Parts: sequence; C-alpha cells; structure tokens
Amino acid sequence: MTTGPTTAPDPDPADAAEERLRRWRLVLGGDAADGTGHALSGQDSAMDGALAALYGKGDRPQSGRDRAAGLGASAPSVARWLGDIRTYFPSSVVQVMQRDAIDRLGLSALLLEPEMLAAVEADVHLVGTLLSLNKVMPETTKETARAVVRRVVEDLEKRLAARTRATLTGALDRSARVARPRHHDIDWNRTIAANLKHYLPEYGTVVPERLVGYGRASRSVKKEVVLCIDQSGSMAASVVYASVFGAVLASMRSISTRLVVFDTAVVDLTDQLDDPVDVLFGTQLGGGTDINRALAYCQSRITRPAETVVVLISDLYEGGIRNEMLKRVAAMKASGVQFVALLALSDEGAPAYDREHAAALAALGAPAFACTPDLFPEVMAAAIEKRPIPVPDTE
Repeated sequence: MTTGPTTAPDPDPADAAEERLRRWRLVLGGDAADGTGHALSGQDSAMDGALAALYGKGDRPQSGRDRAAGLGASAPSVARWLGDIRTYFPSSVVQVMQRDAIDRLGLSALLLEPEMLAAVEADVHLVGTLLSLNKVMPETTKETARAVVRRVVEDLEKRLAARTRATLTGALDRSARVARPRHHDIDWNRTIAANLKHYLPEYGTVVPERLVGYGRASRSVKKEVVLCIDQSGSMAASVVYASVFGAVLASMRSISTRLVVFDTAVVDLTDQLDDPVDVLFGTQLGGGTDINRALAYCQSRITRPAETVVVLISDLYEGGIRNEMLKRVAAMKASGVQFVALLALSDEGAPAYDREHAAALAALGAPAFACTPDLFPEVMAAAIEKRPIPVPDTE
C-alpha cells in the first residue's frame, strides 16, 4: 500500500474571519464604534484589560466594552499590572508599555519603591529613568536600582564588548604602519597608493619601491580616546551606551580612555571606568548644557593630539559660547586630533538637535550624525586609522 504526500487542510474561512475580528477587537479597544461586535473572554479579556489600563480613555467612565485607564497611582495595582503584561506580551512589547506608562501615567515616583523595581522588565530606557531619579531615590531603593542597572549593563557588555575589542584591535594594528614589513604584514592597498608614480604601463604593473606594512599589537598605549558626554535628559540612552563602551575601551591596554560628562558643569569619571554602573550613578541627567566648557576641559587633558580621538556625544543645543565652542573644535582638529560628533549613541536614531551647530561642525570637517551601538566600533576604528568616518545614510 502506498501513500502520497499529505497536505495540511485549508483553514476554515469562518475561523479565519473570527481570528481577524478578535485581533481588531484587541487593537480597537471595544469602543462602540469599533464595529467588530466581538466579545472577549479568558486570556484575551485579561490582555485587553492590561492594554485598557494604559491606553484607555481615562476621563470617560468605564461602561460595557469601553476602555478606561485603571492604574491610578496605586503601587499594588501597578505591580499587578506589571506582572500581567509580562505574562501576556513578549519582552520587547513589555519594555515599550513600561516606557509609555512612565510617560503617560506619571509612574516615575513608583519606581522609587524596591518592590516595583523587582517587577519591571529592565532595558536601557528604564536605566535612564532610574538615573534621572537617582538624587531623590531613598537609600532603601538604591541597592535594588543598582542591581537592575547592573543587569542591563552586563547584558550590553556581553553583546558589544567582543566585537568592539576585535574591531579596534585590528584598527590599532593597522594604524601602526612599519616601513620594512614582513611579507604577510604588507598593507597592499597603501603600498600601491604610495608607489603609483612607479607605474609601468608597458607591463601594467607598479614597482613597489616603498613597502607599507601593518604594525603588530604592543602593550604600550597607542591611542588616547576622550568620550565627552552630554548628560541632559534627552541623552539618557546615549549616556548608558557610552558608559558601557567607555568601560570596554578602558579594558584595552593600547587605548588610554577618559570619560567626561557635562551639563553646565563638567565631571571627569575616568577613575570609575572599571565599573560602568559606578559611572552611570555618577551622572546627573537633566540640567543645562555648556559644550564649550566641556570641550575646554577635554582639550586641556590632551597630551598627544595626533594620537587622540575626541568623541562628543550631544544634541548640540549649546547653552555656552557657540563661537568659542566651534573655535575649540577647529583648534583641536588643526593640532591633529580626530574629532567625532555624535548626536546620539542609541538605537532610536537622531533626536531633536541643533541643526545650525551640526552644519557648522560639518563645515569644520566634523560631521554630526546619530550612531547606533552596532556602528560605534566601526566609527572608532575609522577615527583611529584616520580614515573617513562611516556616516550612516539617513535618506
């Protein structure tokens, strides 16, 4: 007896239509005008309740299928809601809903309670919120908050550290050119470029009278990197990522790393780079912005301009002296410093930023652009090798 291939039965059109109605009912929220006429039960009803508590009408009384905000300011109800959304939605959706709850319902104050922090789904944005609350956080909450922040930081380090070290180690090796390389150390692209005047058209070849080679890694400091980070409130995610990258760079023997944060004051957190959690709790999100003062401090700490990379991470809303800031950038570049301006170091892309200042920096040869954490190692490698910076296409 032979059997042919079996095929899955066609879906029941009635079931497919019912599933579409269910999904539209969850999306539309059950208002009288949603047009579905679909009633929810069981887990669907619980999911709808969790959504309604956050995205409901709020000012309208709850009746029938109408959504109405239901979290209020009650810590127990918020704790239950946090547990519900972690049950019904994937982690990425939970993080978005938590963020919306903080913004829409003003739940920041509840994060000062340890039991609240134990229930949340931690991510970069939650860390930024916790850091902004650091100064008003009671001592009983700080230990829990540090544990939450450390969990996020360790996850980021696992994701970013290996690739960053590998990319920058290669860049450091290539930046240390040698004039008499061994065969396997020859940089053929640069060797050909350096010998184009010796091109022999009749043979279609270049005579390499001068070889350019890659250097090998050494234990001495080859490059100095200064991370200068705007800690205004809008830069929270950038502060988190920059602190993690700062710790990774500081762990590399060939790079001397300095980390400076600023608002209208300047704080050097270099001595805390062995623990990015300490760095983060040393920041104070919010306040004004004085980029010129911060760059003046960084400039005063540069001892080897030709071997230094300065990374300014800021939305460029300058509260200090604009012309002095630009003159300072021009002076650093003229001395040999590789200057990189990042409008953000996050996954969200460019925030609102001062376009006039960005254009002025671009005119100085320092284009300002938003950078994702995945691109940051390539940006740093290009700066170390003094190649054109890989500015992402924003079209």
